[in-house]
Amino acid sequence: MEAACPESVEPDRPEPVLLTEPADGVPPVVETPEALETAASALAAGSGPVAVDTERASGYRYSQRAYLVQLRREGAGTVLVDPIALGGALAPLATALDGTEWVLHAASQDLPCLAELGLHPQRLFDTELAGRLAGFERVSLGTLVERMLGYRLEKGHSAADWSRRPLPDDWLVYAALDVELLIDLRARMHEELARQGKLDWAWQEFEAVRTAEPPRPRAEPWRRTSGIHRVRSARQLAAIRSLWEVRDRVAAERDIAPGRVLPDSALVQAAQSDPKSESELTALPVFGGRQQRRRASTWLGALRAARKLSGEELPAVSPPQEGPPSPNRWADRDPAAAARLAAARSAMSAIAEEHSLPIENLLLPDLLRRLCWTPPEDLDVESVAARLRERGAREWQVELTAAPLSTALQAEPGRPS
Repeated sequence: MEAACPESVEPDRPEPVLLTEPADGVPPVVETPEALETAASALAAGSGPVAVDTERASGYRYSQRAYLVQLRREGAGTVLVDPIALGGALAPLATALDGTEWVLHAASQDLPCLAELGLHPQRLFDTELAGRLAGFERVSLGTLVERMLGYRLEKGHSAADWSRRPLPDDWLVYAALDVELLIDLRARMHEELARQGKLDWAWQEFEAVRTAEPPRPRAEPWRRTSGIHRVRSARQLAAIRSLWEVRDRVAAERDIAPGRVLPDSALVQAAQSDPKSESELTALPVFGGRQQRRRASTWLGALRAARKLSGEELPAVSPPQEGPPSPNRWADRDPAAAARLAAARSAMSAIAEEHSLPIENLLLPDLLRRLCWTPPEDLDVESVAARLRERGAREWQVELTAAPLSTALQAEPGRPS
């Protein structure tokens, strides 16, 4: 197993070439069924993998739908598809991509919104994940393109409101450049992973991303309100919950990001102040604005509903515990588990360093904590391996970690592992 090249290799590497325009120019956006059929036919007639990317409007819209889909394939060039103009009817595209390998960067971010459009890869190569497995410290698309291909991408619109229509020309340039070099980057990352002996690991990881189930809805998502740590009483937490739920409903109905309906800081301040009248509410920062004045009765209604709750209906001051407690409490609650975790972390760090891997890609931290908190009854390698597989570890991870973890799980408090 070869180690990854350090980030400082090739000090005499020439300055990267700034790429400001796609080589073939920016194609017209596909907005009609006829144009979609033509683009799909071109992609189907192309060869090799298909570079795929999407643009969403995170921070502007409630939904995470794709507002632009970018594709590129050898022999077909770049295709920019507007799924909104097409009403999400992209069946010709799904047919054209059937059986192809997709190349994405940070695929888990794009696959859900592509699935909403009926687009599902049958084989996947994730260039960001490839960079992580190769041991590169920085794995953004721009950084990898610069390191592996010698180009610097013109960036700057990743956080734009892609629901805007018409899309500005410079945004379309940015979108086209995001897939311009993905296939070339895939080829170089494939070579690098093969050189390091990690290609099989990578294919297992890519397949796990491709087939991953949608994440389960969070329990009590309102508890993630920024600044909620400043709220101590159950009654105030109930007020935040009530405001959060009303805000979420308004945001969903209007397809606006919740923070644009009302920022988290306003939820916390209203819960702490508990205004009883419109004048008291609008005296608070944020609530005095024209938009919030129009919704004053809505926010007051949410606060009133929280005020009427019985003691049994109030939320717990501490969030419900899911899985093991925070590791900083293990030493007091279960010294044996704390000893196991310390030994396991030490073993994982050594393996990660040996193979130039981020430790979180070697084994998910949550999986490691759960294993150490509730280990299998038998601590032999086979039992540990079975538990790892049960929790979703890939075979390459099991092969590297099962034996060291079997030893680490036998650690005892006060005894060197």
